[in-house]
Amino acid sequence: MTVIEAIRSAEAILPGAPAPEGEKDPRWRAIIAVADFIEDDPEPVWTFAERWGQHPDEDVQQAIATCVLEHLFEDHFDLVFPRAELLARSSPSFGQTVAMCWRFGQAERPGNAAKLEQLVRELRGAS
Repeated sequence: MTVIEAIRSAEAILPGAPAPEGEKDPRWRAIIAVADFIEDDPEPVWTFAERWGQHPDEDVQQAIATCVLEHLFEDHFDLVFPRAELLARSSPSFGQTVAMCWRFGQAERPGNAAKLEQLVRELRGAS
């Protein structure tokens, strides 16, 4: 499967509805399939995160935050953070998505962690 195929498959079922309690959610599985391309093909994955991270459904936001965006920050912080910062400031829904992210890899570096923490503080103060 290519990144484009993974994105098409995910977008065919998004935003969808959560799976019943105790069942695997096909939306999350499809989002994880897109995230598998983060390391080698971050640009289309960013475009996917940009689109779906703004969706008002909190479960979709959480899936994008934890399965995609925080791993884009982990591997491609300098590429993705400036874009995410701009979008988070203009889109409250995307801001919520960013605020759900944990720090790994490059996002744990002191300067990067400080940038992300400052943004999250600003976003939480604005809401």
